[in-house]
Amino acid sequence: MIAQRRIPLLDLGSLHAPIRDELLAALTRVLDSQRFILGEDVERLEQEIASHIGTPHAVACASGSDALSLALWALDVHPGDQVLTTPFSFFATAGSISRVGATPVFVDIDPATFNMDMDRLEDALRANPRIRAIIPVHLFGGCADMDTLLTITRPRGLAVIEDAAQAIGSECRGKRAGSIGAMGCFSFYPSKNLGGLGDGGMLTTHDGALATRLKALRNHGETGTYLHEWIGINSRLDTLQAAALRVKLKYLDAWTERRQENAACYRRMLASTGAPISAPAPAQHQTRHIYNQFVIRCARRDQLREFLKEQGVGTEVYYPVPLHLQHCFADLGYKAGDFPTSEKAASEVLALPVNPEVSFDDIECVCETIAGFYRQ
Repeated sequence: MIAQRRIPLLDLGSLHAPIRDELLAALTRVLDSQRFILGEDVERLEQEIASHIGTPHAVACASGSDALSLALWALDVHPGDQVLTTPFSFFATAGSISRVGATPVFVDIDPATFNMDMDRLEDALRANPRIRAIIPVHLFGGCADMDTLLTITRPRGLAVIEDAAQAIGSECRGKRAGSIGAMGCFSFYPSKNLGGLGDGGMLTTHDGALATRLKALRNHGETGTYLHEWIGINSRLDTLQAAALRVKLKYLDAWTERRQENAACYRRMLASTGAPISAPAPAQHQTRHIYNQFVIRCARRDQLREFLKEQGVGTEVYYPVPLHLQHCFADLGYKAGDFPTSEKAASEVLALPVNPEVSFDDIECVCETIAGFYRQ
């Protein structure tokens, strides 16, 4: 069977249609209140996200990218410091490090999970003595192995900032992403499992002092009316976004269950095709994978993607160029071959439609279309 209908990678229209009236009512409420910046809905969203993640504190901000930078500023990461992360991630992970004046340092990924390879972590720490913090990325909705990471980093006194932009509700051995390190950073970009109607972000923490500082830093470092203890930025979450996110948060667990069902369906159907692809399953420590993306590894990736496009199937490559090979990071001195697992992933990965609106019939159609490509 070849796809006979359009199957988009993301279909926000279908996702929003059943809750359209709720969204409009929430937006109208904000409009009538005339409180558009850090209003009551922002405060309530912070409380609800903190409860969802399992931390006493959550601090809203304007984007997931800002969340990462705010976390680094709150920890007093300065120029001259190094921050360790992975080269296979969205640009903001390393970009936020440079944004605060520090230097990104990379460690390769585990080929099975796309997350930080803990077997390489100690060597990276020994080779880079100026590392002040580590940003593990919970990529595609699956947690990095946080217990192993903390066992290595705690004796060294290194702060851990979780890049959970793609992982709201994900768990590592029963603990929610964003509740394990010093801070968790989340994105509400529309394509995320909990996506806004524009940009938005959130930080979570168990540390009350860090939460207080984050609230100041997101508002120009203000601690009282026109009183500034620190130099911060303007990164306040719009109340309209908070109101929409509060509506959608009620549906998040159900949407996640549907993504999990879709991922399991893909694995069964793809295995039966015999096509030269692999669909990684969650690792043992990933006790709740939330599938922000369902990513396969495949032979002749670019040709397969073009074939799927011709048949109406939406896909995306996350990410075609690892961060250490990006032109803007050339001065870091990395070269091709330095992180071979990340580079191999960049040439093989392909994200397939996994959102809650994808039906099992759609998945069967996608899988048979993939099989048809390899039978040519």
